[in-house]
Amino acid sequence: MRAVITGVDGFVGGHLAEYLATNTDYKVYGCGLAPALPSFSADIVQYIQLDLRQPDLVKSWLSDIKPDRIYHLAGQAFVPASWDDPWYTLESNIRPQINIMDTLREVQPDARVLTVSSIEQYGQVLEDELPIDEGQPLRPNTPYSISKIAQDMMGQVYAAQYDLHVVAARPLNHIGPRQNSRFVASAFASQVAAIEAGLRDSTMHVGDLSSKRDFTDVRDMVRCYYLLLEHGVAGEGYNIGSGTLRSIQSLLDILLENAKCDISVALDPARLRKSDKIPIETSIEKLQAVTNWSPEIPFEKTVSDILNYEREQVKSG
Repeated sequence: MRAVITGVDGFVGGHLAEYLATNTDYKVYGCGLAPALPSFSADIVQYIQLDLRQPDLVKSWLSDIKPDRIYHLAGQAFVPASWDDPWYTLESNIRPQINIMDTLREVQPDARVLTVSSIEQYGQVLEDELPIDEGQPLRPNTPYSISKIAQDMMGQVYAAQYDLHVVAARPLNHIGPRQNSRFVASAFASQVAAIEAGLRDSTMHVGDLSSKRDFTDVRDMVRCYYLLLEHGVAGEGYNIGSGTLRSIQSLLDILLENAKCDISVALDPARLRKSDKIPIETSIEKLQAVTNWSPEIPFEKTVSDILNYEREQVKSG
C-alpha cells in the first residue's frame, strides 16, 4: 500500500508520516515546498520538492506512484495571513486539490483522499448554535475560511461526479511539538525556553489570556486522520475536536509551573486582537460513529512536550 502526504514538510505532515510509519505497513511518499525534510522524517518518507499548483507536475508525480491513500495537508494554514494576500491563500488551498483530484480520476480512481478543511469554514457562529455539528450554516469571515469551504465542497463534487472516495476533515485547534511559533502554545513555550537559557529577560509578553479554545494534541489528530480516511463515508465532512474548552491562561499556567526559573508576565497591548468570536465547541458524534476516535493524550503532557521541544531548539541554536 502506498500513502501520499502533501505538505509532509509541515507541522502536521511530519507527525502523520511518523504515525503511518509506526502503525501501518504503508510506504510513505510526500511532497512539500522545502528543499529537504528534517532528520526526524527523512528516513521514513520518499520526498520530493513540488509546487502542487502546477498541474503537469502533480500528474507526473502521482502517475508514477499510483497511491492507495492521499492525505492532502498542503496549503496556507495561518488564518491572519489570509488577509495579507487573499489570492495567495485561495490559490494555495484550492488549486492543488483540484490538480490532485483531476489526476486521480484519470490514473488512480480507487484511491482514497483525505482533504483537510477547518472548523474555520463555519465562520461566524452564534452562541445559541453551540455545540455545532456538520449541518452548521456557513458564514465565512476570512479569505482562509472561504478557501476551506471551496476545498470541502470541491471534494463533495468530485465524490458525486466521478465517484472518488474523498473525505473532509474539519479540525479545531491542534498543537504539539514542532509547531510554528506563530501559534500560541509554541509562542509561549519558546519564550519560556529562551528565558530559562538566559537569552532574554525574565518577563513574558502576552495578549488576551481569557479567550478559550478547544485544543487537540497533533498526535491524536493524525491518528484521527488515519481512521477517518479508512472508515469515513465518501463525500462527507467530519468535525474534529477534543470537546474541552481551555483558556489561554490555563495553557500559560502549565508552562509556568514547569519552568526552571521564576518568570513574570506582562500584558503587551500590541498582542491584543479585537475579536467578536465566541469559543467554538463542536459535536463529534458523526466522527465517532464511523471511527470510534477520542483524544488520548492529556493536555498537560502536550504542553510539557512542546516546552521540552522548545528547550531542545534553544540548546541546538
